[in-house]
Amino acid sequence: MAELPSRLAALTQARIGLPRAGHALNTAATLAFDLAHARARDAVHAVFDAGALHAAFGAIEVRSAAPDRATYLQRPDLGRQLPATEAARLAPTGANTAIVVGDGLSATAVALHAVPLIEALRPRLGGVWAPIVAAHQARVALGDAIGAALAVDVVVMLIGERPGLSAPDSLGAYITWQPRPGRQDSERNCVSNIRPPHGLDYETAATRIAWLVHQARARRLTGVALKDESTFTPRLG
Repeated sequence: MAELPSRLAALTQARIGLPRAGHALNTAATLAFDLAHARARDAVHAVFDAGALHAAFGAIEVRSAAPDRATYLQRPDLGRQLPATEAARLAPTGANTAIVVGDGLSATAVALHAVPLIEALRPRLGGVWAPIVAAHQARVALGDAIGAALAVDVVVMLIGERPGLSAPDSLGAYITWQPRPGRQDSERNCVSNIRPPHGLDYETAATRIAWLVHQARARRLTGVALKDESTFTPRLG
């Protein structure tokens, strides 16, 4: 049984079977915890640099009603609102699908995973895409206002998820049919923990997202009424 903690620790990033010194964690484990906490905190406060999205896709940048990071963290409601001056930068193009990339609570996740995930999505998603939008100080629901401004049928919001002590760089994807302000969380689907090699890899995540988008178009809905019935086997790493 003494080998069980080390065997479990080899299968997960969770803190299992940590070495101790008396009744406390030893120095190495304590320092590792402090480092993980610092990485999570840095991810929350990291500045969203949309340069890679511009270079790869020519993204349009918009900002939520939160004027700065401190306000964004204190006022989640402002991160869901798109000011009229920002909405005016977006216009319908006849596209039926929009991808929005928001910093959320981990710009680190966006910097690492957004571009390769979009590249994996492109051959799978189909439809006519609106210009990709990079959204600063964004919460998930900001994608609804952006999708409405673009007059698309489906919006895919890629956003940095709340960091954990083992996952400061997790990206989530939220799919909403007929996006508009006032949509509820129950009206969207989520594919989370996109962060190879420890979470979903890009190919698996793109397959799941594309399946949900295609089903949203066919059934004209997303959310609790749309269950993930795709037949592929998810793989980690």
